[in-house]
Amino acid sequence: MKILMLSWEYPPRVVGGIARVVHDLSHRLYQDGHEVTVVTYRDGNVPYFEDDKGVKVHRVDNFMISSNNFIDWVMQLNFNLIAKVGELISQGEKFDVIHAHDWLTAYAGKTLKTAYGISLVSTIHATEAGRNSGIQGETQKYINDTEWMLTYESSEVIVNSNYMKNELQRLFGLPYEKINVVPNGVNTNLFSEVERDYDFRRQYAMDNEKIILFMGRLVYEKGIQNLISAMPKILANYHDAKLIIAGKGGMIDELRAQVNSLGLGNKVYFTGYLSSKNVQKMYKCADISVFPSTYEPFGIVALEAMLSGTPVVVSDIGGLNEIVDHGINGMKSYAGNPNSLADSILTLLFDPKLCSAVVKNAQAKVKTDYNWQKIAQDTHFAYQKAICETMAERQARQIEQEKAQKQIKKANEITNLLSFKKGRQAFAQ
Repeated sequence: MKILMLSWEYPPRVVGGIARVVHDLSHRLYQDGHEVTVVTYRDGNVPYFEDDKGVKVHRVDNFMISSNNFIDWVMQLNFNLIAKVGELISQGEKFDVIHAHDWLTAYAGKTLKTAYGISLVSTIHATEAGRNSGIQGETQKYINDTEWMLTYESSEVIVNSNYMKNELQRLFGLPYEKINVVPNGVNTNLFSEVERDYDFRRQYAMDNEKIILFMGRLVYEKGIQNLISAMPKILANYHDAKLIIAGKGGMIDELRAQVNSLGLGNKVYFTGYLSSKNVQKMYKCADISVFPSTYEPFGIVALEAMLSGTPVVVSDIGGLNEIVDHGINGMKSYAGNPNSLADSILTLLFDPKLCSAVVKNAQAKVKTDYNWQKIAQDTHFAYQKAICETMAERQARQIEQEKAQKQIKKANEITNLLSFKKGRQAFAQ
């Protein structure tokens, strides 16, 4: 199968989780014998084209003129994605299916589907309504409407959790059978050659301190503010603990101010951005990884932590709620509740046997349920469904056209016959 991926991010450009999903899925599909082409945005000095271990990656610049706002920037990007794909098709490239990732590539996906008759599949990684607890302004309404348009135009829609399936059905009124739940995954060999680096660990905490780790973007829906609020209770019961917050985002100043107001300056450390290699090291150095999101469609970081051998604590929300079974392969806490969060973390801090048990179960679950081989097979099945639906729609249109042509022909014959009879009558008179 010849697959076209449309994404606004692809490594080395990594804005959120989409880049990793598109990268890992594309490579697994290629390994399974499919031809995969990715068309994406060119950021920095990376090449316009590269053969990324079999995956063909084409990158486009955006317009040289500055855009008025982010919405205009995205629209300009879509024009250039369309132009690049059109150029590839004119050079003889053929695609069986288009896979558009999120609203950021919606217009390119819709236009290419209509222009070339190619089946369209979309993945909605998160919704604007979910990220913002509703739709408040004109920009959010525009993005929400674009998400709806993309799901409407797609033959099949992919989401990464049952939580997201219910959300899309509720928000957009999609037929339930049109929404395919295909979870995200991780490279199960990610930590196979990574050991705990004590020199690296000592940059962030003393040997006697247990590291409580948050890894991710510093934005409101990740719930870091609730984790910081839980620290006074944690430290009151277990003094030798330290919170490491790894990542960057718009809330950094607000979170630092919260830390200082609680007098936690020597017990909370902000690392800033970490390279992928240092992310692996950090997971291996952590004693507990915490993901206290208030909105989380899936949660790849939780899978990474589980695979690394670190016990996890998550909110009972979204995809995280489906990944973790409380007390079996991790611990849960009530979303947005610092007291509940502290209780789950303290339970692990005081119970090494429980930590060992949940780590063993977590690693087994990740390797069984969240490997890319299984995910690629499920995605390929969604592609096959979309192609069959496109062919069925095409045949239905052809039948309707043939039927309409027959009716027109019959109507013309009747008209001609009536005209002939009127002519004879006129001649007879």
